[in-house]
Amino acid sequence: MPQRRAQIHKTHREVIGERAARDHAALKSLPPTPYLVAERHLRPVGKDCLVAFGGNLYSVPARKVRPRQLVEIRATKSQIMLHSTAADANGETLLATHPRAIGRGVRVIEETHWDGLPTGKGRRTTTADIPQPRRDRPLGEVAGPLQALLNRAAATRIEVGRRPLSVYDELTGTRPFTTRPSTRETS
Repeated sequence: MPQRRAQIHKTHREVIGERAARDHAALKSLPPTPYLVAERHLRPVGKDCLVAFGGNLYSVPARKVRPRQLVEIRATKSQIMLHSTAADANGETLLATHPRAIGRGVRVIEETHWDGLPTGKGRRTTTADIPQPRRDRPLGEVAGPLQALLNRAAATRIEVGRRPLSVYDELTGTRPFTTRPSTRETS
């Protein structure tokens, strides 16, 4: 190996040992904190404030999310961090941090995340800090013709024009399709 370091490299035409010493001196020290390698995924929040990832379920605070809201998962080898896709009033996006579950079918839950969920005893719990979708009209009122078609009761009141198919033939300039008896059938 010492003989090789004394040779001249055929590509850059420098003594290998001298070039190695210069390259080594130019290297910077490693940063004090290691580089964090994380997978990033978007997942919807369930009605029970659980997010599925890697065959496991992880909880998020009920007071900070709503069902079907997309959250970003940042998964490292040992940790799962759940972030909101929009920052809150303080500019924070982190919702929860959990240790990464080993195996599949594991539920990693922090009980305080369920504060604000209905208890199942007929009592509804609502959260004031989560904006709810605004409804401009009552649920039974239709918004237009398309919505009326989706609503069966309203669809029965829509009049549909009826016309013979020959109207379409005239509009397109084609001759109507007619069947002619074949020569075999007439003989």
